[in-house]
Amino acid sequence: MQKGQWAELARPGAEFACRVTPRAGRDSIDRDGAVIRVRVTAAPEDGKANKAVLKLLAKALGVPASALELLRGQTARDKIIRLRD
Repeated sequence: MQKGQWAELARPGAEFACRVTPRAGRDSIDRDGAVIRVRVTAAPEDGKANKAVLKLLAKALGVPASALELLRGQTARDKIIRLRD
C-alpha cells in the first residue's frame, strides 16, 4: 500500500465503516464498496488491534494516526472510525 493512496477520502469529519480481522497472516487494507476491510497481525488484546487498524488506515489516507478517532466498535469486528476536524 502506498502512503496516501486513499487521500481523496481524507475529508475532515469523514466516517469510515471498517470490518476488522485481527491475527491475520499479514497487514492489509482494501475497499469493498462502502466498507473498508482491514486485516492486522495484532491480537485483539489491550487495544493492540485497534491501534494497528488506526495506523494502517491513517497510512492509506495520508494522515497522522492521531487524526483518527474510533467512534464505535471498541471490542467488535465492525468499527466506525472518524477523521477529526
